[in-house]
Formats: sequence, structure tokens, C-alpha cells
Amino acid sequence: MSFEKLGVFKPLLQAIEDLGYKNPTTIQTRAIPLVLQKKDIFATAQTGTGKTAAFALPILQRLRKPQEGRGVRAVILSPTRELSIQIYEDLQAFCKYMDIKTTILIGGKDLEKQRRALRSGIDIIIATPGRLMEHTQKGLYLDDVEIFVLDEADRMLDMGFSKDIRQIHPLLPKKHQTLLFSATFSEKVRKLSKLILRKPAFIETAKKNTTVDTINQIAYHVDTDRKAELLAYLIGSRNFEQVLVFTKTKLSADELYEELQKDGLTCGVIHGDKTKAKRLKTLQQFKAKKIRVLIATDIASRGLDIEHLPYVINYELPAIAEDYVHRVGRTGRAGREGEAITLIDIYEKYDIKDIERLIGQKILKDVVEGFEPDPTIRRKDQDELKLKSEHKRTEKKFVKKKESKKVTAKSLKVSKKKRKTTKRDPK
Repeated sequence: MSFEKLGVFKPLLQAIEDLGYKNPTTIQTRAIPLVLQKKDIFATAQTGTGKTAAFALPILQRLRKPQEGRGVRAVILSPTRELSIQIYEDLQAFCKYMDIKTTILIGGKDLEKQRRALRSGIDIIIATPGRLMEHTQKGLYLDDVEIFVLDEADRMLDMGFSKDIRQIHPLLPKKHQTLLFSATFSEKVRKLSKLILRKPAFIETAKKNTTVDTINQIAYHVDTDRKAELLAYLIGSRNFEQVLVFTKTKLSADELYEELQKDGLTCGVIHGDKTKAKRLKTLQQFKAKKIRVLIATDIASRGLDIEHLPYVINYELPAIAEDYVHRVGRTGRAGREGEAITLIDIYEKYDIKDIERLIGQKILKDVVEGFEPDPTIRRKDQDELKLKSEHKRTEKKFVKKKESKKVTAKSLKVSKKKRKTTKRDPK
């Protein structure tokens, strides 16, 4: 199957040829014809399978004919600033041979400057929910919107944007097309789909919450206090040129940054305490390979799209198992091979089983020579866990079943006691 056979017209074919696209991915093959047919879509696809092009190409084709006097014709919502920027850049590349105006509305940029851009006449808006709400309160009308897209809908709900989405939806015209894309499937997403979709076509290109086959996944056992040392060793000895490293907390991200700097590795860090401008600058340096290691918390696990990123390392397991899927999905994108490495200590060797149940596959576990875990180290909470397990066993031990009495013919006879009576004195 080719893009031409999917019905994509020449200006877009020329643009995607310039970008090196050859054959459409599964999600693109299934979504593009449905979007062109103006159907609502509920699509769940693995991270890194080309979801952006799956909705961007048919939207651009649908809006190819200019409509004078019309307002905004398409709105694309995404959960993070970084992902919005990536979508905007992709759309700019796709529509290079078309006369379509796009703009991006995200926090950290001048609101008045964005309003001036909107007044100049815009066809497509890419925005985060919060910033779009600000503009609607300042007078932005969405009466002419033909297509409404929610990209990474599950992450938007996880980040608390449910209220914003519910407030934005009534501002759209009754007749419009809605496209809902999600990397994972959850009850929250299902409920939202019932609210905003009308007779949608369902697209599921893979099992729920799975990782792509092109990612080689492995976990290394290591003691907690040697994780940073092992990480530096892996990057140096295996000559990793570009590595994305995930931590669970902002504190551990900053601490790891200091450790890797001492080891002579050029690195950057992005998390919620960094300003948006600083995060964007660090990301651009990483994409340009000016820094070798990018350390990030889960705030970035869904907003990053680095072309040909070969390695993702989980320095710590995420608090939510689903975030593992989003993290490792930064590599192995668009059919390319990638490697996801996880460092697990004595506290995490059981937690990884939750991830394996979620993705439906076993992750290979190994030990790096020279970094074997100390078998004498025990979990600090081991005694507490032992007491809990012993308490459960004790409760089970003392729960006795009631002995069932044997039923005999004799026991069925009801013994009648003689009622005591008193003789009354005659009157």
C-alpha cells in the first residue's frame, strides 16, 4: 500500500517524499481514508507508529480549498508544550507546497502576540488545553471548526485537563469531525470518547498498552548506590552517542545530572521545576547532539520526538506502569530499531512484574560484569514486610472451620419437655 493509493493528493505526496516517507504505517493506512470520509475516529496505537501523520495528512487535504471569511477550521489539542511544538513542526513540513496557515498556542509565549497571529487569519491551531481556554476567554471563536483532534488523550486526562476539554467541546459547532488518538486505553479515555464522539470508527493497531516490536528491552540488576556508576559505564563502554534517561523524581534527576557531569558526560535535565524556555533550549541542544545525555522526568515522556533516537534508559521505574510504555516509545519509532534499558535494584525487581503484565511480555533480565548486586543487602523495609506476611499467615492459621454435626435419625427426633404446671386451689 502506498500513500497515493490511500488517496493522498500530489502536494502532500511531494512533501512526504521530501521527508523520506516511503510506505504508510498501519495506523496511517487505516486512519487516513476514514478521516477523508469525515468520520469520527477513536484510535489506540503504540507510541512511535506515526499517529501525527495519520491525522495531519488527511486534515491538510480536507482543508486544501481556502474559505474566505471563515475562522479557525481545525483545532489540534496535545497535553504538553513540547508535543505541540513537534506537531506544529510536522504540519509545517507537510504543507510546504500548500497555502494553509497554522499557528501554535502554548504557555510561556506572549498571549498578545498569539492573538495578533490569530487575527491575521489562521486555518489550523495546535494548542495545549489551558492556553486554548485562555484565548477563548479573550474572544477566540471556534464556530467554524470542522475538525477537532485530541492527540495523546490519555495523557491529557492524566494531567488533569478533563475539565478544560469538557469546556472547550461545547464551543465547537454541532456538526464537526472529532479524532481521538491515544497511546493507551483506559476507563477515563473510554468515558471521554462517549461524550465527544459520534458513531466513531474504532482503530486498534495493537493490543492495549503494548510496546512496539522494534524495541529491544532488557533490565539489569544493580545495587541502588551503584546505579549512576553503571549508567555512566554503559554509556561510555558501549559508545552511546545519544541517550534519553528517565528518573522518577525531580530530585533524583538533579542528583543524577551532577553525577554524570563528574564522569565527564555532557548532559542536560528537564523537569517541572525548569522554566519552559530552559526546557526547550535543552531539548534543542539534545536534538542537535550538543549534549549526549538528556535526563527527564515523566513530564517529557509523551512530548518528545527525537528523530532516530537509539537508546532510552529507565534509571528508575515509573510510579505508574503505563508510563513505561510512553517512556520506551521514544525509541524504535517509525519502524526503526531501538533499545530500552532498565536499571532495577532490590526495591524494583518485583515492581517490574507489573510492567510485564501490562505489556504482555517478559523483559530479559541480566547482570553487567563488575556490577553484580550484593546478595547480603536487604530491603530496609524487609522486616516490616516480613511482619505483615507473618500476620497474614497467623490469621489464616487460627481461622478454624466449624465442625459439621452428623445428622442422624435420633437427632431428628424433637424431645418434648414436660411443662410444669401448678394445681390451682379450688375456690
